[in-house]
Amino acid sequence: MALLESSFEHGVMTVTLNDVERRNALSRALIEELIDLIDLIDARGDVRVAVLTNRGSVFCAGANLSEFSTKGSATNNRTIELSQLLMRFRESPKPWVGRIDGHCMGGGVGLAAVMDISIASTASKFAFSEVRLGVAPAVISVVVLPKLRVADAQMRMLRGDRFSAAQAADMGLINLALEASDLDAVLQEIVHDLISGAPEALAVTKQLMMRVPAMGTDDAFAWTAEISAERFASDEAREGMAAFFEKRPARWVGRTPQAGD
Repeated sequence: MALLESSFEHGVMTVTLNDVERRNALSRALIEELIDLIDLIDARGDVRVAVLTNRGSVFCAGANLSEFSTKGSATNNRTIELSQLLMRFRESPKPWVGRIDGHCMGGGVGLAAVMDISIASTASKFAFSEVRLGVAPAVISVVVLPKLRVADAQMRMLRGDRFSAAQAADMGLINLALEASDLDAVLQEIVHDLISGAPEALAVTKQLMMRVPAMGTDDAFAWTAEISAERFASDEAREGMAAFFEKRPARWVGRTPQAGD
């Protein structure tokens, strides 16, 4: 059985974690398939939005522990591969939405956090379980810590206990905790809004969110002034403003999925 499933409709590529037997754990094979699929999605101009979701009761159980040795290069390779996967999600010019309908443990929390927008069913549980296995949430901390208050990070990462999707949303780890029956309707609303944005503008906005917080104030203002000028002079801006004044959808919008589709 394939570790991943993918489907494409109305500009949306849906990627489904499908290694149910191993609770969608991040094995080397699964990571490689995800990276290859991200590359494919990034290269396709018809893909406007990508959604990551799951089969089974676990969104992602974290690292596939059976592939880790106590020492040597194998363990180092696994952690490097995870860091490469998270970086590929961060660097993707496409907006990624997490549709989480299952538990997130360890590295699975990193997957939830690295999405641009994440929604989760209220039945989903989260945990930074690494400390209870004698390891640390090291690689995922790069994408998790920017989203959390220090106090929340300290309590959850040090305790290693389970917490609810509602608590995950309250601390900013995900965006929304919803009843499972509401996930798809809210997902369609989010996707509709994302497709209403211009593709290049969305990609640039992702870069702003990733780079500006790490820059000094002077450098940030200088760089963002250049970006702003480039965007106002772009073909997308001309089309977007024309559509606004003519009270019509911009050409990039196309047909988007509606409730009931």
